[in-house]
Amino acid sequence: MRQLSEQEIRGAFVNCTKGAAKRLSVPHDLDGQPWDDLDYFGWRDPQAPDRAYLVTELDGRALAVALRCPSPSSWTTRRSMCRICLTTHTGGVSLMVAAKAGKAGQQGNSVGAYLCSDLACSLYVRGKRDAGVGGRIPESLTLEEKIERTVTNLAAFLAKVTA
Repeated sequence: MRQLSEQEIRGAFVNCTKGAAKRLSVPHDLDGQPWDDLDYFGWRDPQAPDRAYLVTELDGRALAVALRCPSPSSWTTRRSMCRICLTTHTGGVSLMVAAKAGKAGQQGNSVGAYLCSDLACSLYVRGKRDAGVGGRIPESLTLEEKIERTVTNLAAFLAKVTA
């Protein structure tokens, strides 16, 4: 993924108003992110722990979505699998919900998926971040095939948000 500027990120949101995109918290260390190893850039809002955001490039343009995620509860000790990268975590997967884009979202319609709580799917797939014992199931796929599957899963989730 190519490095995106703060303005590009703010302008890419499809499921919130321009005013909300202008007010949301974008990380200040964009230059320090491992852009070459990312299929999408995701972050949790430090001022609102129940909010997260992700931005990616699809068909040559940036696309970003705002997500809601529950606060940790007693069920977080269960082992769960991320829908995007297929990494399993104990307490490291959250149901994240995105309002649908456009009129459907304004009417309260949303789409949810279980995602890595730290939104670091790309790093888990590439082995740059460790999910612990049993976090990555041994597969015969090449790294390129795993990355392609991750991108396909992300695109399918985003298609539901924008449909």
